[in-house]
Amino acid sequence: MALFPKYITLVILVVVAGTIHASAQDEIKKHQSKLQSIRDQIREFEEKIKEQQQTELATLEMLDTYDRNASLLRRLITKLRAAEQKLQSNIEATRVEISDLEDQLMFLKKHYANYISSVYKSGRIHDLELLLSSRSINQFYIRAEYLRSFSEQRKKDASKIIAKKTEIEETEARLQLQLSEQRRLIAEKGAEEDHLADLVSDRKDVLFQVRKDKRNINRELHRKLEAAKELENLIAILIEAERMRKERETDEIVKGELPQPPRVAGTFKSKKGKLRWPVSTGSVVAQFGNHTHPTLKTVTQNPGIDIAVGAGSPVTAVADGTIARIWWMVSYGNLVIIDHSDGYRTIYTHLSEIRVTEHQQVKEGDVIGTSGETLEGPLLHFQLWKDREKQNPEIWLSKR
Repeated sequence: MALFPKYITLVILVVVAGTIHASAQDEIKKHQSKLQSIRDQIREFEEKIKEQQQTELATLEMLDTYDRNASLLRRLITKLRAAEQKLQSNIEATRVEISDLEDQLMFLKKHYANYISSVYKSGRIHDLELLLSSRSINQFYIRAEYLRSFSEQRKKDASKIIAKKTEIEETEARLQLQLSEQRRLIAEKGAEEDHLADLVSDRKDVLFQVRKDKRNINRELHRKLEAAKELENLIAILIEAERMRKERETDEIVKGELPQPPRVAGTFKSKKGKLRWPVSTGSVVAQFGNHTHPTLKTVTQNPGIDIAVGAGSPVTAVADGTIARIWWMVSYGNLVIIDHSDGYRTIYTHLSEIRVTEHQQVKEGDVIGTSGETLEGPLLHFQLWKDREKQNPEIWLSKR
């Protein structure tokens, strides 16, 4: 039985495999482009650190640069880990796919081999005998048509075998590409983790030097005041965005479009005095409200509470909500704002690592990040707002 010439089959395999390879390469390039954007930002902060180190003085600004660079590195490592996990899942699926395809090919080959064997044993004489033994001309035509159809089916079977072999080779080529990318990701992740470890170690040295200079304490108080104003502006922006969203929903109702189901009102408010704490351990070292600095005698307002907790402790959402904003701010470092509806928002600052994304839905108790270390020591700063009004978090949190 005639099959495709070998050279034609080879050309088809090369072209198709090349197409698969190009498609996979495009996906990898898009992923690498996103990672490169983060790397470029990391490089900028590293250059800034080098410039600041030339002054030979550890400053709050240098500490800020270290924090932002570490934040970007953690973000890069998180993306690399996610990419590695996704790739591992794809590799496992591809291996299962290859196994299934090989089973299908084996079945086709076995089925076809049985036919070839029967042909060799009986030869075409069997077909001729079948036709000559027909009892009528009508039966003769029926048997002739059957034999013709049977022969065409065998041709189709042969084509299926070729197609299945091609599919297996394409899939194996994809697997090899995936394995190669996985090896590269693992090596890159390891290098970035080492890089982060070095940066964290250097940051501790800078923090130690900054703490020794008493002038930095006074400067940090002023920075906190400025940061508090910036945070108020950020809350105002979120409130305005929420107002505009509600207006759009009202317009949609007027236009006759079906609105989304409204959120259940009062859910957060009903938890007053019963809210879970954002960390499972620790103690409040700075309460809500006005504070007089023991040395400088400066009066400042704490818009939330400071909870002393070991660096790297899990920080969790105190209630269900939506991640409204992820930000970095002088004096507050990495921060996350969660919208709990009805104008209630909670803010978590001084995070060393953030494990959520903007617009992500979170449940009460979901880990949103880990606590970090500040000039005053390892702690989490926590705030609670109702629209533009700051609330005393300790009135809302459950009694310990």
